[in-house]
Amino acid sequence: MIDLEKLSTQLESPNSRDRLLALVSLREVSAADAVPLIKKVLNDEILPVRSMAVFALGVKPTEECYPILVKLLEGDDDYGIRADAAGALGYLGDERAFEPLVRAFYEDTNWLVRFSAAVSLGNLQDIRAKEVLLEALDSEEVVLQQAAIAALGEIGAVEATESMLRFAGSEDWLIRQRLAEALGNFNTDKSISALQFLAKDSHPQVSQAALISLQRLQQ
Repeated sequence: MIDLEKLSTQLESPNSRDRLLALVSLREVSAADAVPLIKKVLNDEILPVRSMAVFALGVKPTEECYPILVKLLEGDDDYGIRADAAGALGYLGDERAFEPLVRAFYEDTNWLVRFSAAVSLGNLQDIRAKEVLLEALDSEEVVLQQAAIAALGEIGAVEATESMLRFAGSEDWLIRQRLAEALGNFNTDKSISALQFLAKDSHPQVSQAALISLQRLQQ
């Protein structure tokens, strides 16, 4: 049995390691009991503690979590915390997060926040994200292209296949791997043909991902 009183005291410890360990222990605690304790360290002066607290709000959903995370995403001075909030909103799986995540993708000046927002739009599995993600494919940031390809697969945007296939010859093997994984969500002649091409890729992780996707489609 987890002692909530003890965890509460531990979260007030002057030692940041104690506070981090207390946050880890909250995994075993119900969302209703965990969130009031998480809130104690949301403004911690030590960044890793804050970061872990923000993430914890994504995996311990209560009514309070959504507005807190949106506020952090839209207003925190630290881009790392804004990115954490975007990521946590994806875990939360609340469809209301669609608008704030799209706004963050278009308006935030930091690539990490935009990357996190793109990944979370995929996690929400909301087809409305298709237009935003297609624009992300044209980004100059390779990681944004990776996130967009993966997310388009997750939301099942079959119509985006053509736009995604131009990355089949990308120099970045991670992009080719993301593509091979994403195409496994589209059971069409075009994606199967592309997967057969990627299955012969010179990079083992790309060819492996393509073979797994082909198996998935055959089932």
